[in-house]
Amino acid sequence: MPKETNKTNTNDKLEELEQNREDSTGQFLTTNQGLRVNDDQNSLKAGPRGATLLEDFILREKITHFDHERIPERIVHARGAAAHGYFQVYESQNELTKAGFLQDPSLKTPVFVRFSTVAGSRGSSDLARDVRGFAVKFYTEEGNFDLVGNNMPVFFIQDAIKFPDLIHAVKPEPNNEIPQAASAHDTFWDFISLTPESMHMVMWTMSDRAIPRSYRMMEGFGVHTFRFVNADGKARFVKFHWKPLLGVHSVVWDEAQLISGRDPDFHRRDLWDAIEGALIRSGS
Repeated sequence: MPKETNKTNTNDKLEELEQNREDSTGQFLTTNQGLRVNDDQNSLKAGPRGATLLEDFILREKITHFDHERIPERIVHARGAAAHGYFQVYESQNELTKAGFLQDPSLKTPVFVRFSTVAGSRGSSDLARDVRGFAVKFYTEEGNFDLVGNNMPVFFIQDAIKFPDLIHAVKPEPNNEIPQAASAHDTFWDFISLTPESMHMVMWTMSDRAIPRSYRMMEGFGVHTFRFVNADGKARFVKFHWKPLLGVHSVVWDEAQLISGRDPDFHRRDLWDAIEGALIRSGS
């Protein structure tokens, strides 16, 4: 009997290993943008014995990735949380575009989404009064498609040359590194007072809208305008908006301070718990 039990346990382990085995049949090595790599053994050179060429973008991407495997903290959007999922279009958008992932309502396109605050360090609170950014990567059959956005439809500046100035202003005061992950301080107000175009965004940032109750309960507004072309060659400019199925919900300032004191990882924990709960309910 003990021998039979051991045999059964071994068979169970082998079956479990077989289920978890990675199957790469029909899959290809690709660049970060989803382009197939036909040769990962040789770099592009000027002739058989020539120097390596900078035109080899696959080599440059690989070396750049290698050089950044120890990632320093980001200047903005350092504090974030992300999740894997899938995108499924409600109805075909063939009138707007010939992009494959927007054609078939039954097609599930894998996505990876990262949500983040802007001004705070990696260890700052989730409940800061701040803009929330998000970045989405669609792993389509035609390559990777990237979409970035914010949870507010407007922005502080109209010209990108002012962006470093805005970020320097919103960061903590240079003499004392205070306040962390907060925008209502002297340097920020100095910048805003000299930038009248920012007033619309300030009204959003200083409202309760600036502190979402959950990453699952905030809107998203794509930063970039895209040019879509349909099968007939007709082009249109489009922007992406994300509408949460749970509705838009926020927390008020006093509530945010209490939550931050008890659980500065509030949004990250909510995202994790929601996914874990869904997996348990589905039996996965």
